[in-house]
Amino acid sequence: MTVSRTDTDIVIAGGGLAGATLALALSRRLPALRVTVVEAFPLAPDALPDSYQPSYDARSTALAWGSRQIFGDLGLWGRLSEHATPIRHIHVSDRGRFGAARLHADDHGQPALGYVADNRWMGLCLMRELLDSGVHWQAPAAVTDMQNLPGGIRVALEAAGESRSLTAQCLVVADGGRSGLKEKLGFRTRRQDYSQNALIANVSTSRSHQFTAFERFTDHGPMALLPHGSPQRPGNTSALVWTLRDAELESLLALDESGRCQRLQERFGWRLGRFTRMGECSHYPLALSIVDEPVRPGVALVGNAAHSLHPVAGQGFNLALRGLMTLVGQFEWACTQDIPLGDLRVLGRYQAGHRSDWQQTAGFSDSLVQLFGQSFPALAVARDAGLAGLDMLPGAKRWFARKAMGLGGRRP
Repeated sequence: MTVSRTDTDIVIAGGGLAGATLALALSRRLPALRVTVVEAFPLAPDALPDSYQPSYDARSTALAWGSRQIFGDLGLWGRLSEHATPIRHIHVSDRGRFGAARLHADDHGQPALGYVADNRWMGLCLMRELLDSGVHWQAPAAVTDMQNLPGGIRVALEAAGESRSLTAQCLVVADGGRSGLKEKLGFRTRRQDYSQNALIANVSTSRSHQFTAFERFTDHGPMALLPHGSPQRPGNTSALVWTLRDAELESLLALDESGRCQRLQERFGWRLGRFTRMGECSHYPLALSIVDEPVRPGVALVGNAAHSLHPVAGQGFNLALRGLMTLVGQFEWACTQDIPLGDLRVLGRYQAGHRSDWQQTAGFSDSLVQLFGQSFPALAVARDAGLAGLDMLPGAKRWFARKAMGLGGRRP
């Protein structure tokens, strides 16, 4: 449904992975809608490279099998899979204890449990597809405010020091959790600080990863190593996500590369042999951040703007992707019912449809942090027994595999 009185139908604040994916999904499923993406960084279509050369220090995202299905439905997976490393095995262990659980894609009749893709490659794939769509871009620009109007909204923009506005049916905030826009619009965030930081880097090891993702719980916090590199040949590069307390992070960053590899060796162990290289490190503080009511008339929050999780389970972007598709489904329903896209009946259905998914996923991630973050001996024994039981009980293993593959909830 298109309302001619407005300049556009949907304004998406933020053109990162979440915002660009939403724009692509809308162009595929509802091509008659007018979609405008407002992005703070410049967009130069002529500057997009013809080919992609992976960088050692490229940051990456874990894509669950369910996300691979969504990208397949959007016609993006054929291009994206060219540089997406499969996760064929998952090994979960508790450092210094006997308990461990192992998942294998073959046991579940799948070619992979998930994938690891460079963020830059995903962005390039999305941009290539969007260039051929009818999506309009305002970049560089930023959404600064929103006002409800009869039958729609007015979105305030700022670009190159000048202010202007757009009228639309609905604003979707997809600019992450740190822009300040959601707070300016009056959304209240519930935050639980984990007093930890995530250190992100790519590392090389003397042994091949054999397409295995390692989840290692230690007395100082969890760490993950995800296979990175060629989709066809198992390599020696992994993407590291390492949770550290403030003092530990400061101490690690003060070391040279050799010292950092040695510290990582002490915490992770020798399952991948010797750590031989650690690339450029980035880090950010960790918290569970939830907006319990992510919709209001005319506006909806998605992705990290609505919820950000601890990276222990690697489900943040996968949860966001499922939420995006739930929202697109409700926009489809609104068009069939001739209801304005920003109507609370539409956005309320999105909130209701996505709520159980984010509650379960956030609860699952938080429970892992709480369970494996305690060093009490009795609890450690119970954790080991649980991991051993998970490895031996088919029903429990199937449940855990579905969680890891992003299939724990209803697929939009």
